[in-house]
Amino acid sequence: MISRTFAFVLLVLQLAVPFVRADDYDHTYKVDEAVSLWVNHIGPYHNPQETYPYYQLPYCKPDHGIDTKKRASGIGEVLEGNELRNSGFKLHFATNVDREDICDMKLDKETAAEFEVAVDQQYWYELVLDDLPMWGMVGEVLRDDTHGRMEKHIFTHRSLSIAYSGNRIIEVNLTSENPVPIEAGQQLSFTYSVHWKETTKSFEKRFNRYLEYDFFEHKIHWFSIFNSFMMVIFLCGLVAIIMFRTLKNDFARYAKDEDLDVEGLQVIGEDTGWKQVHGDVFRPPENLELFCAIVGTGWQLVILVLFVILYAMLGPYLHGNMYEDRGEMISTFIICFSLSSAIAGYSSGSYYRRFFPTARSELNSQWQKAMIYTIVLFPALVVGVIFFLNSIAIYYDTISAIPATVIVKMVAIWAFVALPLAVVGTIFGRHWMGKYEPPCRVNSIPRPIPVGAWYTSPSFVIPAAGILPFGSIFIEMYFIFTAFWSYKFYYVYGFMLLVYTILTLVTICTTVVAVYFILNAENYNWQWIALGSAGSTSFYVFLYSIFYFYYKTQMSGLLQVSYYFGYMALFCIGLFFICGALGVWGANIFVHKIYKNVKID
Repeated sequence: MISRTFAFVLLVLQLAVPFVRADDYDHTYKVDEAVSLWVNHIGPYHNPQETYPYYQLPYCKPDHGIDTKKRASGIGEVLEGNELRNSGFKLHFATNVDREDICDMKLDKETAAEFEVAVDQQYWYELVLDDLPMWGMVGEVLRDDTHGRMEKHIFTHRSLSIAYSGNRIIEVNLTSENPVPIEAGQQLSFTYSVHWKETTKSFEKRFNRYLEYDFFEHKIHWFSIFNSFMMVIFLCGLVAIIMFRTLKNDFARYAKDEDLDVEGLQVIGEDTGWKQVHGDVFRPPENLELFCAIVGTGWQLVILVLFVILYAMLGPYLHGNMYEDRGEMISTFIICFSLSSAIAGYSSGSYYRRFFPTARSELNSQWQKAMIYTIVLFPALVVGVIFFLNSIAIYYDTISAIPATVIVKMVAIWAFVALPLAVVGTIFGRHWMGKYEPPCRVNSIPRPIPVGAWYTSPSFVIPAAGILPFGSIFIEMYFIFTAFWSYKFYYVYGFMLLVYTILTLVTICTTVVAVYFILNAENYNWQWIALGSAGSTSFYVFLYSIFYFYYKTQMSGLLQVSYYFGYMALFCIGLFFICGALGVWGANIFVHKIYKNVKID
């Protein structure tokens, strides 16, 4: 049985990571051995998701007898927008090339117009050699001395500088040279040169030159972490003082004001506060099935994000740095999301089960409905957004369009891994939950909710509760957004783990305060309010993404704008589930604790 399960997991990994040739993956070469130079995508510099196949521009192809076929790619690599194709260039290890002709072409009106648009929109392209990327511009606007004006030029010569140590390639550089004016009838001769040089740099540190230490390890980044950490200490201390002192006074007041009438029954009198709703506070929330699905999905994402961060941090010791392999982050998310579906099922099923503790109450249970909601809720949201974005990508004919084969693989992973694990998790959650006994008995008739002060209204409490958690993470959001949208390699996962921990603590603290305000106003519908209060942080993150779009980027066009806000919407939805699950968990512990310590006759 164990061997079958292991084989099944290997099959899942095989769907996500393809088999590739070993020439670029063992990273060792002999002198004069052929080295593959791959061309990747090309597109406007300011629109990261608007990428096209390299030869979609009317470049002539080299005639060196090398097949310019595609390289096998994994799911993550494809979803990241990569399409590696052999360039057709002749390169041999440690062998210089002074000047080699690629091909010749004559510009007509159509090709000249395409190249002019590419230069005008600052088109850039990526080349990959031994898994090391390098970038170049298609052309540039320069002064033409012949006509005495600024004109668009195309670079026709590429100079490659490659550093090697022993039998390994350490560093690659690309320089674009020989600009030629773009005009109909212009004859273009594309050439390249290769210069090899030895270096003493180690192979293990060859990717360090791509990491922007001055940006990610700037003192502002360190200061933001320290500031957020101090905010956590202050907030936790403040919440502890307020809660302990306030609750202590509440307990003393309730104990003092307890009176018995002539029949020996408790008389509440004119008193107000959270104790008055003890008979309703453990009532199931409305739309229980949907609520359980959100909580279950939230816990799945909580564990998923934590595991991916730890996996990335352990990369140098286990599997290599995550930023060195194209698409590894996305592949890791897909596999971990599928395998963590059991957590979603278990959390949802166990939470739903607590409201149906007896066999009689189980007759009114709709746990199957809650399970289905849990299975399809987040994937349905993702599929809806991706379907919309993919339709636009297909219309624009970009690399971002997801191929049918990748779609089939992702559906297979979800259907044969995620779905069964979610079902199994739900069943275990229902049976391992045990008998749940709330501290207070639930009344058969719901108590009417009085009209409270404006600051106890959910419409005020919910958005107010998300301000502090957002304040603790918004600087890190800037670094994450910049890494994702501005061609930077994010590598400071230790910072991310600290910020994730800080977000967890601040979210729980603010949610507890929000729930206390609500219960003190005798509003016992605290579950949804706790979920909304904790999840409201995502609303502020989305507002910040709008600010970032207008003031920190130069994106334009329907395609790029759709991808930006589509991805930001998915990110914020996931953040809502994560914070919501954490907030409900913290509030649930708080509510059980205070009502457990109150004497109810």
